[in-house]
Parts: sequence; structure tokens; C-alpha cells
Amino acid sequence: MEVTVKIPDELAARAKSRGLRVEDYVLEILAQQLGQQRPGDSQARSAEEIRAWLDSLAQFSDKIPPLPETTSREWIYQDHN
Repeated sequence: MEVTVKIPDELAARAKSRGLRVEDYVLEILAQQLGQQRPGDSQARSAEEIRAWLDSLAQFSDKIPPLPETTSREWIYQDHN
């Protein structure tokens, strides 16, 4: 994906004042807004953090109905007319 952006002078000036390229400054802003690390930064997660993340992924897995032995077109479209 490629995104073309017209960069306002103020954004370019802020990046320059921090000694960053505009692209790096924008990545920093996005990372802050999303509460995530910048690409390339590494921060080890504790076992507890990893377990909590995995548990959150599996939170509602008991509500997923089992798949049939064979998957048919009729089964896929059973709720459609």
C-alpha cells in the first residue's frame, strides 16, 4: 500500500526541530496514539503479559461452534436464501 500525503509546513518544521525525517516523526506520532512501540524497537514481554494476551485471544473460543466432519456448500450457505 502506498499513501500519498501533502505534508503541512508545521509538521515538517516539528520533525526538523526534533532532528527527524518527516516519515520517522509520523511513525513516532502514530505509535504514541496507538500505544504501541515504533517498528524496530524491541521490548521483551513478561510471561504474565504473554499469558494475558493469549487468554484474551481465547476469551470466547468456547462459543465457537464445532465444524462438521465434512464441509458442504449447503452447510456454508445454510443461513442464506
